[in-house]
Amino acid sequence: MDINILRSIVTVVTFLVFIGIVAWAWSGRNAQSFDEAAQLPFKQDE
Repeated sequence: MDINILRSIVTVVTFLVFIGIVAWAWSGRNAQSFDEAAQLPFKQDE
């Protein structure tokens, strides 16, 4: 196996992982969790 083929495979796998993370972050199922996490710095300590 040539080093360039290995580099190409790693690049494609990394790109697919990136696309998976983007799809997970933009999915509607996680919107409520992300909204709650975004408000954490603004909550007052009780």
